[in-house]
Amino acid sequence: MKDYLRSLEILSEKDLSLLEGKTYERRIPKDGFFIREGKVSQEVAFIKSGEFRSYYYSSSGEEVTHCILLPNSFMTAYSSFITNEESQESIQALSDAELVCISKESVLELEEQSVSWLKLSKLIAQQEYINLEKRLFLLQKETAETRYAHLIATQPELLQLVSLEQLSSYLGITPRHLSRIRGAMTI
Repeated sequence: MKDYLRSLEILSEKDLSLLEGKTYERRIPKDGFFIREGKVSQEVAFIKSGEFRSYYYSSSGEEVTHCILLPNSFMTAYSSFITNEESQESIQALSDAELVCISKESVLELEEQSVSWLKLSKLIAQQEYINLEKRLFLLQKETAETRYAHLIATQPELLQLVSLEQLSSYLGITPRHLSRIRGAMTI
């Protein structure tokens, strides 16, 4: 995690030393949960190994996978973390996973101790917003075929990590439609 944080070129070694004693490791088995819908998010995790999917239930009760998280990235139920309200999403491990976690209380302490930590929080929030906006535009503006082609070009590893149902949900299409698209692309 420290190597990743160094790569962002925001925190000094002194800023990084403020992390000492504030992080803890967590292991989550495949199909286990980082957080479940209805709970309040009180921690941020850095994914050392493993993959996760974030999903919610639509008004018709269908599971909708809206985010897939890979190693060397941060995760939390962000809205819940910010507002202290119950999470609308569940974050589930797609494989055995190792995390480095930090509590919300510790994040707030770091932000009070150093402007650089505050800048890092702002950068992460901005990146999350940009990613969310790109995903929204892709889902609303592009065809299913274009969304699938984009996935193959940018995140081909997801084809091996998630089930057909989860992948189709992530792309905003039915499993049957995804099968047709995949078939047409291999011809």
